This record gives sequence, C-alpha cells and structure tokens, in this order.
Amino acid sequence: MKRLQSDPGAIGTGLGLRLKLHKKRVQYRLRREAKRLLSSGEQVGLVIGSGPSQHLVGPGGSHFQGWLITDVGILNALRRTDWEAIFGPGQICRIFAEHVIEHWSEDEFREFLRIAAHFLAPTGNIRIAVPDGFHPDRAYIDAVKPGGTGPGADDHKVLYDYQTLESILSEANWSYDLLEYFDERGIFHGKAWDTANGFVERSERHDPRNEDHPLSFTSLIVDLAPMTKFHAGSALTSRSR
Repeated sequence: MKRLQSDPGAIGTGLGLRLKLHKKRVQYRLRREAKRLLSSGEQVGLVIGSGPSQHLVGPGGSHFQGWLITDVGILNALRRTDWEAIFGPGQICRIFAEHVIEHWSEDEFREFLRIAAHFLAPTGNIRIAVPDGFHPDRAYIDAVKPGGTGPGADDHKVLYDYQTLESILSEANWSYDLLEYFDERGIFHGKAWDTANGFVERSERHDPRNEDHPLSFTSLIVDLAPMTKFHAGSALTSRSR
C-alpha cells in the first residue's frame, strides 16, 4: 500500500482526487474486515502510523497477524472522520502505536486520546512506545530529541519521559501501566509484557542493538485505557509501576 500525502490537493487536482478515491476504497475494505472479525467473534486490533505497507491485514506468522494495518494516509489518528469511516463506537480491542506519538504536539496527543476512547472496546487497551527522555545515553537523546540526528527526528515534537507522560494521562483521566522506562536517575525499569497487545521492536528484549550493548536502544512503553465506568474491568491502574 502506497503512502498517501495528508493533503492530496497540494499535489494537483487530478492526482488528489485519485488519492481520495483510493483512500475511500481502502477504508471500505478495512471496514468490511473489521465487521468480519466482529461477526466471527474475533477481536479487532489496530496498528496506527505503520508506515508504507503492502498489507491491510497483518499476514500469518507476523507479529501483527490479523491486525488492521494503517498509516496516516488511510487513517489519520487525529481526524475523527477517518476513524468513523472504518469503525463504530467500541469496536476496537487493541490499538498499537510505536514511535508515533512523538510526532504530535501534546495537545494533539490529548486529542488522540479523546478520539480513541470513543472507538475502544470496554475492556480495550492501547499500547504506545515513544523515545525515552530519561535514557542516560547522551547519543540516544541527541538522536531522538525534536530536531535530533536520528531518522525522522526532524519531525519529532515532544521528547517524553515517564513523568511528563504520566501527567498527561492522569490529567486526561486514563489508567496506565508503565512497562519499560528509565527514571530520572537513569535507572531502567522493566516488567514482563505480552506481545499479543503489541510487539514493540525498539525495546529491551527485541531491539537487536541491545544484543551487544544492553539497553542501548529502548523505548518508554505504556499500556493505557480510559478510567470510565465502561472500563471498570480493566487491569490497568493509575500510576502502576
């Protein structure tokens, strides 16, 4: 699947129209797949910000087998209308975003939380992974900070640490569970987490860079869910660490 520009009109009316039609066709196919999963009693998992992919559904044998795979050109996670074109309220069981949130401002992240809460199932879960602002390696920070030297860092808006992320989630009334993070003293904290809720490649166990140099590349990884009466059965608790 080709990456689509977020503003098709900027590249010409003809091509822009074709891209809009393509987006609607893909959204229709995703909507049908979501309905098929729900009708067969299966859970709907959603990957946002995946980057260009030839798959709309994670292929067999992959870490995201059966998940719906989207990028910004098909589902802009900050546009409620894009979500509504594919999903109904409460239809998504799992949402996953690895190194996506840092490309948004803090207010845009809050807007994402407001939108996602509407489409998340009563016992649903969101897993996010972002660069860790308390990572003790200066080279890591220089690579991932806004305007940093790493790939894509020129578009990074925020470098979160567990404290700033906790503040936003608490303010927005979300439960959360910190899975991996460095604290302000540069000490790493990690717990066992189930890859069924989202496989984070840039993590303690799964990033190949950590084989020779442990913890050289990790992420701040958090599971979260809205603290509402609809999520009373969630296993997450506020400030769980």
